[in-house]
Amino acid sequence: MFNVEEVSINDLQAAMNKGEVTSRDLVHIYMERISKYDKSGLKLNSILEINPDALFIADAMDNERVTTGIRGALHGIPVLLKDNINTKDKMHTSAGSIALSDSCAPYDAFLVSKLRAAGAVILGKTNMTEFANFMTEGMSNGYSSRGGQVLNPYDITKDPSGSSSGSAVAVSANLCTVALGTETCGSIMSPAYMNGIVGIKPTVGLISRSGIIPISNSQDTAGSMARTVEDAAIILGAVAGIDEMDPATWASKGRAYTDYTQFLDKNGLQGARIGINKGYISDFSEDELKVIDTAISVLEKNKAVLINGTDLPHIGGKSSVLLFEFKQCINAYLSSLGSGAPMHSLKEIIDFNNQHPVEALKYGQKTLMRAEFETSGTLSESAYIMDRINDIRLSQTEGIDKVIDESELDVLFSPGVTDIAAVAGYPSIMVPAGFTSDGMPLGVTFIGKAYSEPTLLKIAYAFEQITKARVAPTNIG
Repeated sequence: MFNVEEVSINDLQAAMNKGEVTSRDLVHIYMERISKYDKSGLKLNSILEINPDALFIADAMDNERVTTGIRGALHGIPVLLKDNINTKDKMHTSAGSIALSDSCAPYDAFLVSKLRAAGAVILGKTNMTEFANFMTEGMSNGYSSRGGQVLNPYDITKDPSGSSSGSAVAVSANLCTVALGTETCGSIMSPAYMNGIVGIKPTVGLISRSGIIPISNSQDTAGSMARTVEDAAIILGAVAGIDEMDPATWASKGRAYTDYTQFLDKNGLQGARIGINKGYISDFSEDELKVIDTAISVLEKNKAVLINGTDLPHIGGKSSVLLFEFKQCINAYLSSLGSGAPMHSLKEIIDFNNQHPVEALKYGQKTLMRAEFETSGTLSESAYIMDRINDIRLSQTEGIDKVIDESELDVLFSPGVTDIAAVAGYPSIMVPAGFTSDGMPLGVTFIGKAYSEPTLLKIAYAFEQITKARVAPTNIG
């Protein structure tokens, strides 16, 4: 049997072109691994649903490879999607909620249409923290009422983080080639960090938000989750682009690329001006700081110009923006599903959960109720407007823009996960940096200004190629 462990997209394309494996074979192999490690054995519980047509799609891509040639790098490649991303097929889109467990989307998310056009095989949907961790307070990362608890493949007793938990775990455990996650504030970066993979949280608007169960109009974005920077870049290029139905994408005209691999440069650290953000350093243990110090020394040894005194503040948790935007966003999404959808409003979801407390309310629904009863859904409240303006000022004008411009930086380097890039709507890339003494992965983040993905990829790729820090979980064969 062909070995899919730690293989890249380009490795798979080369093997398929040589006839060593087919797309149908890959779907079979990943399904077997899902059966062996996700549904038995360790029972990682990262996969919520398998696409019943995945084998047929793979057959079609295999036939097309022979008859007319491949469409591109993703032709025949199995991809998993977080369960808040619409697919117009036989799968459900539920954001992990049993209230939406019977919801079949009447249209593909824009990014899914692009994946299909690129020849990708949608293998299935991944489990996630319910409603992207915007349901209540104190919910376990990776838990959903529909799917149960996702487990970390490095140590099933440790936090898998959220909310794109299932996508991160599936990639790390080699249950797929690549996956798509979504982020509002840390939901790609944090599970990538905790599961030893690469995550790209792009500029808000680089990837269309159409057809994705939302939290926030200001901060939501989909992004790549992969084992290598190159694979994450391939996914990014496949799904980026202008969607006439999503105004956030209109500003990406002339600033989005169909091929981000052109910016990968193994010598990308040389001469790069990198600001070292130590504003979060108190969050880390001595054990973790050793890994971070080693990562910083890698930058210095490879001729990057390091600039200190470029610290970024924590700014998340103070703003009301997400709470106010959620009701408006979720109601608009539900209305797009048509009259036959199982739920038509946030209020109906809350009522359903109250009618099924044992199944639906293990952790309660405090946040859903606050959004329903404390906000109008019109975004007209003074508190919302002022917080939105303040978020932009603190995260952009007086935050990332100011630090990068004043020190003439290419990127900012930050240990672990930041919140300021998410609030700003600016891009960040998480890259594995090493392991702590207890065998848990640790990553570092590169942050830039809006639409600086090419520079971030160049530097992240160079760091990755020098460190080769990614190591697969050892308890999965």
